[in-house]
Amino acid sequence: MGAKSQNRPKNLARKLLQIRNALGLSQSEMLRCLGAQDSFSAARISEYETGAREPSLWMLLNYGRVARVHVEALIDDNATLPNRLPGNFSFRRSQQKLVQK
Repeated sequence: MGAKSQNRPKNLARKLLQIRNALGLSQSEMLRCLGAQDSFSAARISEYETGAREPSLWMLLNYGRVARVHVEALIDDNATLPNRLPGNFSFRRSQQKLVQK
């Protein structure tokens, strides 16, 4: 049995580039905003934005927090990013709702 190919979001790389450009950040600045400057070089951001490498779930969560969008908007090819970034999603508000339930 061969390894099953992974279903990869087709628009993820474009969305990650769109986020960085909308926020007016360089790749190095984006890395700092993601809290990954001690683990990766700016070249890693380039790899994400070109689709050469797929970000980890941890990294996608951080992209969502920086851009203030649901992670679903990043990974779902049928979802679009808000016209203005950062968006208006509040992670703290979402966290409070989960605790209250």
